[in-house]
Amino acid sequence: MKNNKYNKSRLTASFKGFLLALLIIQCPVFMSGCGVYSFTGTNLSPDIKTFSILNFTMGTAGGPSDLPQRLTEDLKEYFQRNTSLVSQPGGGDLVLEGSITGYDVVPAAPTANDQAGLNRLNVTVQVRYTNAKDETKNFDQSFSYYADFPQDQTLNQNEARLLPTIRENIVQQIFNKSAADW
Repeated sequence: MKNNKYNKSRLTASFKGFLLALLIIQCPVFMSGCGVYSFTGTNLSPDIKTFSILNFTMGTAGGPSDLPQRLTEDLKEYFQRNTSLVSQPGGGDLVLEGSITGYDVVPAAPTANDQAGLNRLNVTVQVRYTNAKDETKNFDQSFSYYADFPQDQTLNQNEARLLPTIRENIVQQIFNKSAADW
């Protein structure tokens, strides 16, 4: 009887090992069954190899003069970090270009005295995206993000702290719309 238990236990262990091996072998098949997939979240066709991000321009008054350059560089770095695409100066399979169309400080969070409890810095960017391999993915769209700061402080006191967060969020929105196709 002891021998029978031992054989059952050995058989169960062998069966578990077989199932594990089968699962490992089938895993790539399951993952490829849903189309192109990447662990970075991109949804790009395998025939797309390069990207170009043309220099963004300042199409509005206000804001730091280096904002377009910083946004351009942030986008390039984000694409390089999150895709296997190769950056080139122009003519890439994917091309992004755009202009900063809004840089506004507006009152937010009104108080009982009809005064603003907070001020809001809002940055808007118009982006044109061209996919040379699939024209149905092309878009010309506006992206914006904002950050609030206390009403008793000036924009100059807060700009250096707020802009990196605003740029980061706009870059992520642009990436999600273009490379992740969300």
